Amino acid sequence: MNSGKRLAVTLAGFCVIGSISSVVAQDKVARENRATAAEETRLVLREGWSLQTSAKVDAKGEFISTAKFSPEGWHHATVPTTVVAALVKDKTLPDPFFAMNLRSFPGVTYPIGGNFSNIPMAPDSPYAVSWWYRKAFEMPVSYKGKTVWLKFDGINYRANIWLNGKQIADSDKVAGAWRTYEFNVTDATKPGAGNVLAVQVFSPTDHDLAITFVDWNPAPPDKNMGLWRDVYLTTSGPVALRYPAVVSKLNSPTNDRAELTVSAQVKNGTDHAVKGTLKGEIDSVKFEQEVELAPNQTKDVTFTPDKFSQLVFENPRLWWPAQMGMPNLYPLRMEFELGGATMSDQSKTEFGIREVTSDLNSVGGRQFHINGKNILIRGGGWTPDMMLRENSQRLHDEFRYVRDMGLNTVRLEGKLETKEFFDLADQQGILVMAGWCCCDFWERWPRWRPEDFDIAKESLRDQIYRLRSHPSLVMWLNGSDNPPPPDVEQMYLDVEKDLLWPNPILSSATGKPTSVTGESGVKMSGPYEYIAPGYWEVDTPQGQPGRKLCNPGGCGGGYGFNSETSMGPAVPPVESIEAMVGKDHLWPVDDVWNYHAGGGEFKTINVFSTALAERYGNSDNVDDFAIKSQMQTYEGVRAMYEAYSRNKYESTGVIQWMLNNAWPSMIWHLYDYYLRPGGGYFGAKRAMEALHPVYGYDDHSIWVVSSQYEDAKNLKLTTKIYNLDMREKFSQENNVDAPADSTAKIFTLPDIEGLSATYFVVLRLEGSRGKLVGSNFYWLSTKPETLDWAKTTWWMTPTASYADYTAISQLPKVKLGETSRTEIHGEEAVTHVTLTNPSKNLAFFVRLKVDRGPRGEEILPVVWEDNYISLLPGEKREITASYRATELRSAKPAVEISGWNVEKIE
Repeated sequence: MNSGKRLAVTLAGFCVIGSISSVVAQDKVARENRATAAEETRLVLREGWSLQTSAKVDAKGEFISTAKFSPEGWHHATVPTTVVAALVKDKTLPDPFFAMNLRSFPGVTYPIGGNFSNIPMAPDSPYAVSWWYRKAFEMPVSYKGKTVWLKFDGINYRANIWLNGKQIADSDKVAGAWRTYEFNVTDATKPGAGNVLAVQVFSPTDHDLAITFVDWNPAPPDKNMGLWRDVYLTTSGPVALRYPAVVSKLNSPTNDRAELTVSAQVKNGTDHAVKGTLKGEIDSVKFEQEVELAPNQTKDVTFTPDKFSQLVFENPRLWWPAQMGMPNLYPLRMEFELGGATMSDQSKTEFGIREVTSDLNSVGGRQFHINGKNILIRGGGWTPDMMLRENSQRLHDEFRYVRDMGLNTVRLEGKLETKEFFDLADQQGILVMAGWCCCDFWERWPRWRPEDFDIAKESLRDQIYRLRSHPSLVMWLNGSDNPPPPDVEQMYLDVEKDLLWPNPILSSATGKPTSVTGESGVKMSGPYEYIAPGYWEVDTPQGQPGRKLCNPGGCGGGYGFNSETSMGPAVPPVESIEAMVGKDHLWPVDDVWNYHAGGGEFKTINVFSTALAERYGNSDNVDDFAIKSQMQTYEGVRAMYEAYSRNKYESTGVIQWMLNNAWPSMIWHLYDYYLRPGGGYFGAKRAMEALHPVYGYDDHSIWVVSSQYEDAKNLKLTTKIYNLDMREKFSQENNVDAPADSTAKIFTLPDIEGLSATYFVVLRLEGSRGKLVGSNFYWLSTKPETLDWAKTTWWMTPTASYADYTAISQLPKVKLGETSRTEIHGEEAVTHVTLTNPSKNLAFFVRLKVDRGPRGEEILPVVWEDNYISLLPGEKREITASYRATELRSAKPAVEISGWNVEKIE
């Protein structure tokens, strides 16, 4: 048995401090040298590719993949890249994200709002023919005498592959966007000399298991054909080592003992039998077993705790999601030795000791537990770039936004991300909900051919191998909008069992049960269109009179596990609108705006715009429309997350649809494509603070929600209600305790006479020493906001009568006092802004920006401590903004302040 030891993990902006147990210095140096040698064997083929349509190439692969062929006139490309992404990068095509440029691209003939994945390409599309990728490169002389492996992490969709004039694979074998490929190319390589790789790629058809963006955004005309993930070479001895993983089982509830199962794949690259030893090491704990492989055999080798008692760890340091604890990671080193001395291959990875379980609660919702503790899943739906472009810095920035908002989960619907993505999730304690996508051939099971069953099975195997070792993975979904039929579901389950998938498996993201696994415990019940804030609390498992069934599992209210839902469009701040549609289309809302909405039922923002006009008054310019949009999105997103938080654990999870966008969009995000946080971002951040006071739209009650995993005692909750003119209409203080991970109703507001048409509820939660630990500011209407339940659809419940906030137009102008200072801490700049409201009036919905010099561009990305705030008369607040110091360039930071009734400061 082994005592758990602490591990130091450093990541972008976050540090877990600890120590790694010492080992024998000579052994440590040897391992480090081996790791360095292994890294040197990886040759990434990234720069210097040539790209051309086969319509302009008469030569065959045997010749194109030789030095004699000259790619004259070909496009230059950097892999990974899709074809269209490369043509955009080299300026052959204009920016597809601006205005309606994409509609001018050759091959974009599908209807606006159509799901292109289900529509055949036009016969004259430039992408209806194959495209050639060609790469000439020098192979290190050190590759001589070794087994050389050529690896493709993603090809969309089919390909023929040649290396140095020899065909390595054909399009019958290379098929599937979510497959990964590894070929033993030893006999075709030229170590120490020039080599040429040529890949002929074919685009997916409407009956292929490809990649779709459903109704989120348009699709590029090539359907993202190409080498869209890394291409590289590695070497090994006769036997290669792949996919090391550790599965952990805890003895709940004490968690003072962990039983580890270690597995890895070994591949014999020779045509003769091989014997060797597979060795592993976790910290200073070592284990090994003898392995025999037949010629060219690949098999998984497993170490179980019943046979290797050293894999039973006492008092392990556990991996936790960020809000629950530290995401501790252990090092795993493995190697395959031949003859007791020669290392054939080795790997160095990290894993987390943790266990994810789930069960059904009283309303049929699936409740998740991490290491035996309840967790309310609060997340957002992730999308990659529309052209599948990778950007490491952007990835880090988006993860920082996720952490800043307080989200604990990211959902991947079919868009299974890079290793870097999952490594970041592991390191930063962000859970990942992964699975297949909906709405294309992936869910057209009756039309599958025998080949499609094989591709689906192998795609799942490839992805489970990739993902199973990551502690951030909380579940896998075998379907999305529909569960697979019994034969397909069983095929998937068999793969998952065979590969030791360690986490809960759901048949789909819907409440549709299956004959194989029964109830899913989740619901995909929307809404996706604009919905009134009170909806989330008014809708209950018992339903409403006259309510239609939205989907299996109920409607979207705060109960059960809602796998995707939203308060609708998320019109971004005005700067992003201009960047998206251009100055010529800034106002009024027109077809260019709506082109940047969604597809299917979501081709316009009309429902959102109608609600905005009814609730806040008509807009006659884009600035007015944009700030009102931030208000409406703030209150809507906040209400959604608060309802699920307040109702835990009758509610078990909610995924905002979506977290981000694949391109500049008017709908479904918490921050826009330009990484500009708007009202939805700060509504979400407010709702997810660790200690949080909540107003109930359903019964006018006041609650305190704790999302932290330690008790908070002797808190003071102050509740005040103000009229529009800031006359205080109600005040009450309550002493409360907030146990760990709790929710409690404190009291119900009484009926209050003489309220203005728009009034304000202000909640403040202070700690035992008087420090503010949680707060909230609501604007409310005396006019009831009601829902037309009888007209409910799968995507929305219409509003029957709207709240009336038009009185805010009567708020007097306020001139705020402002001071700021900026500090530089290494690579990060922090601007401190102090705001004072010297007036007797409310300063409503104040927006802060840090610009690159006076009237300069806004610095993005930026993490604001708070934003879109309201200041009471006499109130003073200091708020910080953090950002990369390099974003200042040579300018000094300038703070810009605006707001609903605030005189602009810039």
